[in-house]
Amino acid sequence: MTLRQPSMLAVMSIPPTTNQAQGPAIHVQGLEKSYKDLRVLRGVDFDVARGGIFALLGSNGAGKTTVVKILSTLLKADAGTAGVNGFDVATQAADVRESISLTGQFAAVDEILSGRENLVLVARLRHLKDPGAIADDLLERFSLTEAGARRVATYSGGMRRRLDIAMSLIGNPPVIFLDEPTTGLDPQARIEVWQAVKELADRGTTVLLTTQYLDEAEQLADRIAILHQGRIIVNGTLAELKQLLPPAKVEYVEKQPTLEDVFLTLVGAGGKNGDAYKGSQDHKTRSNKK
Repeated sequence: MTLRQPSMLAVMSIPPTTNQAQGPAIHVQGLEKSYKDLRVLRGVDFDVARGGIFALLGSNGAGKTTVVKILSTLLKADAGTAGVNGFDVATQAADVRESISLTGQFAAVDEILSGRENLVLVARLRHLKDPGAIADDLLERFSLTEAGARRVATYSGGMRRRLDIAMSLIGNPPVIFLDEPTTGLDPQARIEVWQAVKELADRGTTVLLTTQYLDEAEQLADRIAILHQGRIIVNGTLAELKQLLPPAKVEYVEKQPTLEDVFLTLVGAGGKNGDAYKGSQDHKTRSNKK
């Protein structure tokens, strides 16, 4: 993916319309980070409203993971300030870690254990009461109940990622970081993860999502910030970002099915694989006989 930086977008931030009376769940101001002579972050500023999904969009090497590492106290910034859930990441790191959960680019699950055993293990490590009930509740929330007793080694990519996110929610953290959660997943698995992320926000969890996929940010995010060459060049809702460019004049539009439409028709969406496609072929056969 290529991101260009038009002069009209330089250091542009569209004011949030969301009510932030409680203050933002995440506040970042003037964040800078360098690795020797390489300046990765050059003054990053953004806020994330409580209970929303905020997408940090950028190409590979833009600095998205560096931002997440700083916010999750895994890395110290060279300059600037950052707060999560009202706590400063530099001076109140322990409080920040109690408020967050981080899901990295690859699922961190134990393949030898079953899905339920993974969840029970994390609940016990957090010293929570009734870890079995917690595991069963999360398996149901993420549509993994039937697979709960199976070894994770037998899970599909989408199932592993959903289990990984479920494990991140043990302890009910108010803020969760998802660092490119659908990297390497097939189209159907990506849709499963998208649904899981939407359900997180519906339950009041604040989600900061990093991604390089334009359609992912478009599908999920309440607000989108584009990180380019170490700076946020634009920050706003999808509708606000679209208004930055003049509308195209279209005299005639013939709607063609998207690749997603074709894929879901052929493999089925929640039903038996290929049913929809088979039905369409049967209809064509009957039409030809007439």
